[in-house]
Amino acid sequence: MHRFLRHYYFFDMQRKFSIKNITFLIFFVSYAVFSQQSNEKTTNSSALEVISDKEAEKKGIKAYIQHHLEDTHDFGLFSYTDEAGKKVHIGAPLPVILWDGGLKIFSSSKLHHGETLAEVDGNYYKLYHGKIYKTDALGTITYEGDDHSHPSNLKPVDFSITKNVVFIFLVALFMFFMFTRMAKSYQKGDLPKGMGRLLEPIILYIRDDIAIPNIGEKHYKRYMSYLLTVFFFIWIINLLGLTPLGVNVTNNIAVTSALALITYFLTTFTANKNYWGHIFWMPGVPLPMKIILAPIELLGTIIKPFSLMIRLYANITAGHIVLMSILSLIFIFKNWLGGSLSFGLAFALSLLELLVAALQAYIFTMLSALYFGSAVEEHDDH
Repeated sequence: MHRFLRHYYFFDMQRKFSIKNITFLIFFVSYAVFSQQSNEKTTNSSALEVISDKEAEKKGIKAYIQHHLEDTHDFGLFSYTDEAGKKVHIGAPLPVILWDGGLKIFSSSKLHHGETLAEVDGNYYKLYHGKIYKTDALGTITYEGDDHSHPSNLKPVDFSITKNVVFIFLVALFMFFMFTRMAKSYQKGDLPKGMGRLLEPIILYIRDDIAIPNIGEKHYKRYMSYLLTVFFFIWIINLLGLTPLGVNVTNNIAVTSALALITYFLTTFTANKNYWGHIFWMPGVPLPMKIILAPIELLGTIIKPFSLMIRLYANITAGHIVLMSILSLIFIFKNWLGGSLSFGLAFALSLLELLVAALQAYIFTMLSALYFGSAVEEHDDH
């Protein structure tokens, strides 16, 4: 009997111990799962916050690069946010010239980077995405579609002196002063002085290695003034684009298209009869082929200046975008290793951009000389 009771007591204690263990095990597993889910939620929410912050930072960097590339109605040096959270811009305003039922002239400081309205003679104007629109007194912008990408507000004709226009004038004045001083130095002696010593080898190179071989000794003097002007203009303006001033004139498609049109008009209006004869009625070609090739050759005269425009615009724009993107990696990595690598790569790319600035000026000048040469070439078809 005693033995039976002892066995029963041991069995009862084992059963109670097993129930306690199972209960404790269920509680511990439940707590662990709940804690893991809570930690996962916390981790996921933290990860989502980090991702959202990075996405916002990337969007901000992208907007900054786009703002750096575009032409503006004011000359800005830098901006910062004050203690009140207001963004302060440091720079100089430029004159805004609009035609809206008459001439409207006012300072771009009235627009305040699109944050305020400019009232002129009872009319209200607002700067929106780099363009000036006419609005009501509340500055309402209406859109054509649901995507809010095409404002339907009246857009006055804009003749404003923008940042790019200012630097075009400055470079033109600098070139006029530079070549005038050089010409005066030649009047005093056979050897140039001062800046002329630097310019003379470049001018001789353009004459002897670009103009004469491609145009010919008979006609090259007619085009030398333009070739020299376009070479030094593109070179100097590209070098200014590499400075912290934020000047990007040749990445403006309007500027490169204007230069290409000048080359096209010079080629077209100075061409001889042989040039047009080989376009519309090629000698030695069967009649059916002449009819087929004539429109193709005529289209080729338009494609040539188009290639000039796109080549200069695309190369300069791509260089600025890549350089700004590499510099932006410093603010994305936020550590000494990533920042050092980004800075080193940006510095190496900046040195390469110095070569690209001169190379693009050389290519534009060389191709223009080739087009001029084909326009004045004299053929002997016999």
